[in-house]
Amino acid sequence: MTANRLTLNSSKTEFLLIRLSKQLAKLHLTFSDQISSVSKSCYYDICELCCIPPYFDYITASTIATSIVHSKLDYCTSRYHNLPKSQITRLQQIQNSLARAVVKAPKSSHITPILQSLHLLEITEHIEYKLLSVTYKVLTITQPSYLHNLLVTTNNYPYYNSQHPLLY
Repeated sequence: MTANRLTLNSSKTEFLLIRLSKQLAKLHLTFSDQISSVSKSCYYDICELCCIPPYFDYITASTIATSIVHSKLDYCTSRYHNLPKSQITRLQQIQNSLARAVVKAPKSSHITPILQSLHLLEITEHIEYKLLSVTYKVLTITQPSYLHNLLVTTNNYPYYNSQHPLLY
């Protein structure tokens, strides 16, 4: 663990599996419990948001939704990369419910214009955006340093502009 700059948090660790990737693939490790927990928490907040619409205008409702509910969806976004489609769909349904609650739209309304009006990306796009943002920060301002220190860059690729290094 030290060689890979990892630490074990014994208060959060129930068990540790150390196997080859082919063996781990057979275990079907998923984020379903974590997504279920996020889902339960978000839907509770969405219901609360729906109960008080007469008191808030659109901007206030949008701010509350973003700060309370969307922040829960945003937490650990990079870990959601390459999740099965069924799990991503669950997260997208939460975001869709949130967006409809903010604009007070019925469940039958098409979601794309609503997401666009709130300037929200679909979950898959949001995951990609967050990963690209972190990558950009690591490359341009070398932050966070623990990630920057793990990068090895080179300019020796013949078909690539030498002003932009490649990552390995």
